[in-house]
Amino acid sequence: MRGLRSLDRSERFLFYTGLVMAASEIWKQWTLTFVLGGGSYNWWYFPFQLCSVPMYLLLLLPVVHASRLRRIFLTFLMDFSLLSGIGAFLDTSGMHYPLPALTCHSYLWHLLLIAVGIFCGLSAISDHTWHGFSSSVILFAVLCSAATVINLTIGRTHDIDMFYISPYYQMSQVIISDLTRGFPNPVRILCYLAVIVFGAFLLHLFWQHLFLVRNRKK
Repeated sequence: MRGLRSLDRSERFLFYTGLVMAASEIWKQWTLTFVLGGGSYNWWYFPFQLCSVPMYLLLLLPVVHASRLRRIFLTFLMDFSLLSGIGAFLDTSGMHYPLPALTCHSYLWHLLLIAVGIFCGLSAISDHTWHGFSSSVILFAVLCSAATVINLTIGRTHDIDMFYISPYYQMSQVIISDLTRGFPNPVRILCYLAVIVFGAFLLHLFWQHLFLVRNRKK
């Protein structure tokens, strides 16, 4: 694969990680549909949550020829994906399934998100500048828009809540739902998204500080 040869060693490792994630996601979807669902697909588990995005970004690395765009992907993994992996452990109720193997998969998936985020943060393949962060925020906005389109279209006939920002469901994310209980649901959703961006900002600040400290030592 020509695109794969253009990647450096770290990026190739991440691409192979994406392949493993994709294979495990296919198994998960098959199990949910045919083992637990009796052959009926459950759109609630459609893989386009914030925690699902890293799989797609990693698989796109060989396809994206612009190194600047790949760097935005990796910065997003360093900030937003790491945050989503950590945040999942604040409320693990959504990680439990009737089948223990699926529960194990969910825990391992989110641990892998944390590992990938740390790997990107500690390596030189991400953009530690504020321009890098602003670019990852734009990517986050694009993904939120895509999630909204999915929610508005499929949500008319099926239960689906991508990124947990569907207007058809009340905000239910831990802590945010309690703090914003008195607000209209659209405002609660905006508060939730703002908290995600702020959390990613704090992580980027941490990585930026660590990166600068390492450079001074060199």
